[in-house]
Amino acid sequence: MTDVPPASRLWLLPIIGLLAITFTICTAELVIAGLLPTLAADLGVDIPTAGLLITGYAIGVAIAGPVLALATGRVPRKTLLLAILAVFILGNMLCALSGNYWMLLGARLLMSACHGLYFGVAVVLAGRLAPPGRQASAVSLVVAGVSIAIIIGVPLGTAIGNALGWRATFWVTAAAGALASLIVAWLIPGDDAAAHAPAADRRLEIRAALRPVVLLCYANFGVPLVAFFALLSYAVPFLTVESGIPLDFIPLILLALGLASFLGTIIGGRLADWSPAVTLIGIMAINTVLLLLLSQVAANPWVAVAIFCLIWFVGFMLPAPLQSRVLRETSDAPNLAATMMNTASQIGIAGGAAFGAFLIAAGFGYSQIPLLSAGFYALGLVGILVLVSLDRRRKPAIA
Repeated sequence: MTDVPPASRLWLLPIIGLLAITFTICTAELVIAGLLPTLAADLGVDIPTAGLLITGYAIGVAIAGPVLALATGRVPRKTLLLAILAVFILGNMLCALSGNYWMLLGARLLMSACHGLYFGVAVVLAGRLAPPGRQASAVSLVVAGVSIAIIIGVPLGTAIGNALGWRATFWVTAAAGALASLIVAWLIPGDDAAAHAPAADRRLEIRAALRPVVLLCYANFGVPLVAFFALLSYAVPFLTVESGIPLDFIPLILLALGLASFLGTIIGGRLADWSPAVTLIGIMAINTVLLLLLSQVAANPWVAVAIFCLIWFVGFMLPAPLQSRVLRETSDAPNLAATMMNTASQIGIAGGAAFGAFLIAAGFGYSQIPLLSAGFYALGLVGILVLVSLDRRRKPAIA
């Protein structure tokens, strides 16, 4: 890994600014899960209907992100970030003012469009602002905002909603968006070549996003996320039913998982700067083994919790090496491809929840979910080995 002299570490300031924006946007995305019961009762809908606020958001991210990435390719990056945050603030205010379910759903869809576009912009900008040899670390810092949102933002937003009403949470996230706008204005360089790099032709963006190796990166991102979110979606019932852990301990366990995810994200970036190939092979192989082990020791509560933490730690290493790889493969036109990685993640998240639900509905029980997840991680390992094999023939960047 490359050592960066203290004088040159000013590149970290705008990256930390992007981390703060990620935290804000992801808190607004994820906090809805903790507000569903009170929100559903207030708007006169049942919990499954209210749950479509989560599903609709994911669909909006997956579809709107790539479309907007093409449409905004020639907008300066700092200007685009400020526009994204302006729409984000508006969306949160509309959530707080919503008098019915359909208005709230529309506001959430508006916010999801910002989310899908933001991650593509942030990842590309982080890669351009980072010094040589630190691209993956920069991307991991941006993505770490997701873990901080899980650890701090969601519990805090849920507590505010429970104490002051769910609308208060969205007023707070709107205010956080305004603060994030000030951070962009202050920290993101408006006159830097990295921030205002010329946009590529839309046809070149599409061709770059559809290059075979890039398509393989999408698959290698989405497939392990199916594995990860099949387990994550049913983590609480797995731990309470299969491992016999009292429900009162679950918040502490979720906090531990959040901390493990944060550490994994940061360390994954550092390891990817050292050797992306070794890092990716290790992620897939280690989590395959851990999941197989979990299926055998689920009845031991504390061993199960320790393995869960390790799975979270290793699983959250995944984004940085693959995102930075896509940036290298599409350096001539990275905007659409970076956004498509977010689309791949949303498909993986939705697929994981769906496969887990199918397994439970088929009568297999929570104990079988780790085996399902291990199978998808093993498939991801095959995909990474194919990628490495292609690289050895082409002699480029991952090995």
